[in-house]
Amino acid sequence: MNYILFDGPCRNSLLPFTYTRPVADIRVGILTIREKWEMYLGYTTTTLTEDYLSNKYPMVEMDENVMINASYVPNFELAEMVKSLEENQAIFKDEDVIAFFTKDTQDDVDFESYEAIEFNAEVIKVEHTWDIFSKNGNAIAEDFELLTKGRKSQPIPASNNTIEASNIFIEEGAKLEFVTLNATNGPIYIGKDAEIMEGSIIRGPFALCDYATVKLGAKIYGPTTVGPHSKVGGEVNNSVIFGYSNKGHDGFLGNSVLGEWCNLGADTNNSNLKNNYAEVRLWSYETEGFARTGLQFCGLMMGDHSKCGINTMFNTGTVVGVSSNIFGSGFPRNFVPSFSWGGNSGFTTYLTKKAFEVAKVVMQRRSIEFTQQDADILEHVFEITQKYRTK
Repeated sequence: MNYILFDGPCRNSLLPFTYTRPVADIRVGILTIREKWEMYLGYTTTTLTEDYLSNKYPMVEMDENVMINASYVPNFELAEMVKSLEENQAIFKDEDVIAFFTKDTQDDVDFESYEAIEFNAEVIKVEHTWDIFSKNGNAIAEDFELLTKGRKSQPIPASNNTIEASNIFIEEGAKLEFVTLNATNGPIYIGKDAEIMEGSIIRGPFALCDYATVKLGAKIYGPTTVGPHSKVGGEVNNSVIFGYSNKGHDGFLGNSVLGEWCNLGADTNNSNLKNNYAEVRLWSYETEGFARTGLQFCGLMMGDHSKCGINTMFNTGTVVGVSSNIFGSGFPRNFVPSFSWGGNSGFTTYLTKKAFEVAKVVMQRRSIEFTQQDADILEHVFEITQKYRTK
């Protein structure tokens, strides 16, 4: 069977992260949503997404296809139901379509003519940017079960201090000595060739993905995910870092999400709680205003390729777009448009020529090429976010 993950109506409420990737490639838990579906289904997937992303994330259509709403995070029960779909069948959760069967000969899909199968069990749905960190604990637990079932962890070196060691899994090549790991409140997963340096204290749920690093003496509270090839230090609480990003120094990051290729300068701090303890409002690209999150704790949302200088201070509920560069004293405003250059004293436009030069150097350090596809995507993001830079 051919499985296609489509963005669905939640794409715009997941900006700025979906400016540079399909919904399927958001990381929540240990794995991305796509990686989860592919493990449960036993098949690779392709993507139905925005036109400007489709060269990098193409769709392959065959005679018979199952379309899957990528906002839904799979579990065993849902995946089995998806695998059993037949012609003219669709799976719904209340009014939402989760998945449906289609043929390439169909001109359109009329769900009125479909057999509607209701999915009544609990399932994680990623609808908003803040869902990525607020639902991360449950996602880590589900991924931990998926990845470790029937497998045996590498031994925990004797120098480490552990609580609930049975809830800790270490992949081959991981390094950790003189570390405290407390898995009482949730599992701790340490990926292939990852490293936790001496003196670090970690409470689960926690995921350190392949080739990622926790720096000396870090303090990490779950549920937190450090994506592949990322580095973290200082204090981190309930945050998700997609991959290839660095928060390598002292400073606090809480209730936050960082995309890929981000860098936080030394002693960068974000607020995750308003002084009056009020509900946090977060910039919405859908309404072009500040939306209610229903959360008392909500920190920083930073899109791909954005960076900040040393001693940067982010206010509660700050959204930073793609490829912005923030520096200077004081708090920058709590919505920083994509391709902005500056800080509290004001912003100018970060031109793509300069931004691309930096991206090439940053990615080459990790032996990854900045491709023409990457440049085309960022050029498009630059154009469609122009209106925010002129406000």
